[in-house]
Amino acid sequence: MLLDVVAAGNVLVLTGAGLSTESGIPDYRGPTGLARRATPMTYQTFTASAAARRRYWARSHLGWRHIAQAVPNDGHRAVAELGRRGRLAGIITQNVDGLHQAAGASEVIELHGSLHRVICLSCGQRTARADLHGRLTAANPGWDAESTAPVNPDGDAVLGDDATASFQVVGCAACQGVLKPDVVFFGENVPRPRAEACYAMTERASSMVVLGSSLTVMSGFRYVPHAAKLGLPVMIVNQGPTRGDPYATATLDAPLGQVLTALVAGFEHR
Repeated sequence: MLLDVVAAGNVLVLTGAGLSTESGIPDYRGPTGLARRATPMTYQTFTASAAARRRYWARSHLGWRHIAQAVPNDGHRAVAELGRRGRLAGIITQNVDGLHQAAGASEVIELHGSLHRVICLSCGQRTARADLHGRLTAANPGWDAESTAPVNPDGDAVLGDDATASFQVVGCAACQGVLKPDVVFFGENVPRPRAEACYAMTERASSMVVLGSSLTVMSGFRYVPHAAKLGLPVMIVNQGPTRGDPYATATLDAPLGQVLTALVAGFEHR
């Protein structure tokens, strides 16, 4: 049934952290994320506390190497190939790792932003995360705190407060303002134009395929009942149950790389 839906074309793909686990980036709720229940940083805590920002940037600085070295997996490549074959209406990703674009996909809306960018909360300037990594490395020579610490899907390493206390944070190169990763934190809203672009993409599509998301977070989940209300077939491929299952035309519990590679291969026989 999945092959038939995708073959019909104009498919909106909605992806989550489960698509990137085969690239070595863990998820929170899938099979690889059962032990990861750390409380994520909220926007309110980040903006209110210099100490919280130091903890965040120390953990993120250490975790960035892991995110920066990640490469697209078979699932990312298969989605990009479906796009090249003209089967997709677009991609909405809840992931912040940039792996869809690295695989060559186009028409990607990064719902929650990207770890590859940094934004100044004072002047609004966006800069490359790689540049900030160099500045933080220069400001913290020899800083090495538990380099084998596990990394969360948000790109931050799991470190205790004592390991981050000596870390030096840098400000915006243009105005010395507070820097924040260009991602949507918990407690922060998806920018309205971006959310509306996702609704518009849903309304232009003929079907929706959800890949690797438990749909627990409302910001991504809301497009599933919207698609169902419009009468679109909704297919969900995920390891484990999802919040969107009651709205699904069909669900498939299986590894994404394997399923998507087989899906692309299936077109060769049609």
